Parts: sequence; structure tokens; C-alpha cells
Amino acid sequence: MSAPTGAGDAGIGIGAIRCVLPDDRAKVVDLPEFASLAHEEAEFARAAGVETVAVFDEEPTTDLAARACRELLAANPGQPDVLMLVSPRSPEVLLGSDVGAVAHGSGLASFSFTVDGLGCTGSSAAWALARDLLVADPSRESVLIAHASRPTGADRIRYPVTVIGDGAYAMTVVRGGRPVLRAHRMETDGSFHDLFRVDYKQAPWYEWREECQSADRYRFDLAMHSQKRLDRLVDQVLADAGVTKADVGATLMQNVTASAYDFYTTLLGVPIHPVCGQHLRELGHLGAMDVVLNLDRLLASGELGRGDLVLVLNNSPVAAWAVTLWEV
Repeated sequence: MSAPTGAGDAGIGIGAIRCVLPDDRAKVVDLPEFASLAHEEAEFARAAGVETVAVFDEEPTTDLAARACRELLAANPGQPDVLMLVSPRSPEVLLGSDVGAVAHGSGLASFSFTVDGLGCTGSSAAWALARDLLVADPSRESVLIAHASRPTGADRIRYPVTVIGDGAYAMTVVRGGRPVLRAHRMETDGSFHDLFRVDYKQAPWYEWREECQSADRYRFDLAMHSQKRLDRLVDQVLADAGVTKADVGATLMQNVTASAYDFYTTLLGVPIHPVCGQHLRELGHLGAMDVVLNLDRLLASGELGRGDLVLVLNNSPVAAWAVTLWEV
């Protein structure tokens, strides 16, 4: 899917971002499940690059996402035209509406819906879809996106993927916002739809365990797909914007393992910004929140100036890939 900037959507970008993080941190080696890990799993957890994870009390993801929305809107008053929830790892209710709960908890009457089935890549898909919604209807001014990260079940160590932390964010995509979304592309591969699963129907939530169909398929087959897809998507996005890698001021991605940064730096020929590794080390993997938090903190650092370009890579174990180019 391609979404290069055209004449009808110039100036659509980010209005505001609000990230909500807990004060508490837990060392990975002190997590309750660590002592029961097999040797290979324990070695993975130690080597993932996560020293501590951010931990909230047992607060529902809907409450966390609504809190992020309220705090963003308190600082930036206004009623967004659309509320878009990037789905959590598991819904709080079946048959009900998590996004409805977030809208209600945020005091919003906006039309609301959920972006689901894309894992970490959901945030990248959401901001591109938000831009498209504004382009499609000139009467719309703002789309609010929200997400909250918590583990599925009790365990935070997600072998062979990463270690999960807690957090939530809300962000708006608006006319006249900055950074401006210059170009975006994304792809999916449905053949990996069952690589990971949780048999939630047969056990209470505290016994839920994520099952990987094949660690080798994740490490090798999916990794090979990711290598080819992201390499191609980066080239396409830069071509869409009429720029080159040399024009990019910073490159961000989601925070899964420390080794991933070296892998993609070598593959793509662009260094992954250190803010990603810092957040991975201190907070763990925050799912679809990673790229938003990394972008927010990079912008707040003052390291980049107006007109600088930020490349954001995103992919997930459900085989979804996205690349976005932002202009500060």
C-alpha cells in the first residue's frame, strides 16, 4: 500500500502526543516467571537488551488509553472528528467495545473504531489511515489515535520475541500539524497469521501462555521476509518523497531486542537512533507504543530542526511491515 504525499494532503501531520508511563520498574531477572524459564529462554531474556520493564498496577488497557486521551485533550482542548484505537494484545471484553470504553472514559462523542490484527505495526497503519481520513473529507480537522500496552496473561517474557512493559499513548493527526507525514507504505503477509497464539478459551487469564508455532520460523522465515520487505519499503518511501538515505536526519523503529538495531542498521545502511535502545533497556517492549514514544522523545530533544526528515520503521510477528517518512 502506498501513500506518498500529494497536493491534497500537504501539511497533514502530528498535532500533539501524550505518553503515559508508570513510575515503577521491575528488573527482568526478578520477574515471577523468570525462575521457571528453560535455559534457552532465560538466556534469551538476559540477552534481549531489556534490563527493566515499566509496570503499572492491574489497570485495564482501556483505562490507560482513556487516561492518555484525557491528558492530551486537557493540554490541547478540542473534539477530534474520529477516535481510532490501536488494539491491545488482548481485548478487555468480548462482544463489547474496547474503543467504546476508551471514548466513554475520555468524554468523547467522536466516531470511534479499532485498528486490529497488525500487532506493533498498528500505530504506523493508524497514523497513515488518519491522514487518509483527513484527505478524504475536508470537513474533518483531527483524528485521535490511542493505544495501551500490557502483557497478555501474567507473563512478560515473550520468548523468542521480547520482554513486555506497560504504557499508553494518545496522539492527534491534524491539518497543519508537524512533523508532516511525507510518505508511507505498508504490507502484510497472511501466511504467518497463526505463528503466535494464546488458547484463551481453555484457561483463565492468569494461565494464558503465548505459544509460538515455531521459533525457527520466527527467527529465520519471518526474519528473511522482514529483511526483504523493509529494504524495499524504505527505498519506495524515499523515492515517493524524492529524497535519499543521505537526506534522513534520524531513523527510528520499534523496540524488540538490542540485536535488531544492529541487524537493521547493517541491512538498510542507516543507523537506528540511540533513543530506541534507551527505551528498550529501561522500559521493555511497549508494543505499538514504541514508535510513538521514540518519535515523541526524539522531537522533544531538540536534536532535529524544521525540515529535517525522520524515517520510522515498524514490523510485527503477525507479518506486517510499515515505513513512514516524517518532515519535522
